[in-house]
Amino acid sequence: MASSVNHSDDVAVRQATIFDLEIVVPMFDAYRQFYRKPGDVDLARRFLRERFEHNQSIIFVAVREDGCGAGFTQLYPSFSSVSAAPVLILNDLFVMADARRKRVGAMLLAAAARYGRAVGAVRLTLTTEVTNASAQALYEREGWARQEDFYTYNLAIDREVDLKS
Repeated sequence: MASSVNHSDDVAVRQATIFDLEIVVPMFDAYRQFYRKPGDVDLARRFLRERFEHNQSIIFVAVREDGCGAGFTQLYPSFSSVSAAPVLILNDLFVMADARRKRVGAMLLAAAARYGRAVGAVRLTLTTEVTNASAQALYEREGWARQEDFYTYNLAIDREVDLKS
């Protein structure tokens, strides 16, 4: 299913393959830094390579005419028990600072939605920081609805504690 899915001026969005790893790595590292994690391109490369090699995620990449990355989004397949159908978790969306306000984020969201329809997903879901107003505005402009009827809970897993048990 890897193909060019959207084109705008000097940016094309396509489904990434392992051959796009070096385009996605610096953006993934910048994305993690945006969420206050230390920069670590080796970790980014290793993590993304594993996702590609094990077919554990779907990545769409926005690439400029010069071959540099402008943004990416990463989807993880999951399922809805209630709907008895597949869903996709849009876990990551990142647009390089100099590519923002140029519809790159909207193009990536559209590519993710088209992919979801193509694979029969009943919905895409995402989570964003409460303070990330610009991302929220983008999602709402692109037809995403904020969920008001469910709460999300997380349990941090301390792997060191689990390994000692």
